[in-house]
Amino acid sequence: MTSNSVLNVVDVSKSFRGLRALSGVSFTLRQGEIFGLIGPNGAGKTTLFNVISGFLKPDSGRVGFLGKDLVRLKPHEICKMGLARTFQIVKPFSHLSILENVAVGCFNATNDIQEAEERAWEVLRFVGLEKKALSPAMSTTTPDRKRLELARALASQPQLLLLDEVMAGLNPTEQMQIVGLVREVREKGITLLVIEHSMRVIMGLCDRIVVLNHGECIAEGEPRAICSDKDVIEAYLGKGNTFVRD
Repeated sequence: MTSNSVLNVVDVSKSFRGLRALSGVSFTLRQGEIFGLIGPNGAGKTTLFNVISGFLKPDSGRVGFLGKDLVRLKPHEICKMGLARTFQIVKPFSHLSILENVAVGCFNATNDIQEAEERAWEVLRFVGLEKKALSPAMSTTTPDRKRLELARALASQPQLLLLDEVMAGLNPTEQMQIVGLVREVREKGITLLVIEHSMRVIMGLCDRIVVLNHGECIAEGEPRAICSDKDVIEAYLGKGNTFVRD
């Protein structure tokens, strides 16, 4: 692992009942990057997120975070180390308020109730939900649920944040608002690994991108190079198509 690297995925493989979901996946994520992870449905993207965050154990390979091996650790232990994630299917604690949902995440870094509440208010102001803080989480719209999911992850004070389709289900205007938030997250010194299906978003947001297909890395590089990679275009969009990039 290089001195400025945050995450080092080395030759990670994972199978389910003989079906190979990941096969020798390797890449390094550098401090301060927004790093994209793309690929067609079933490529292994969320499986890889689950391995990195401790929800699945790989059959082989290593996952290093700030020089420490994560493979044998549980999700809450990994979160304590400073690696947080969002989930593709957002499931807030519906019986709690938006503020209480975020405060739960704050207890990753403190046991003090007042400190957790103050931190929760700070995060809600950042994501633009402070005016709805006392509303029940079950009453949120889709855009607000996405912001709440981001807020819950940020509440744990991560150094590395994994975003799993945080813009799914949003219209273009709402997507661009979340893109702005993600860039502000990076400005706070947080490194990001992002799964996203909108090529317009991912190509304009990320510094580098890795592409999975059938569980294998088929390309890695800057957005411009990925846009013109014939193997990527064929795997992701089919022959004769091109990516749209702002």
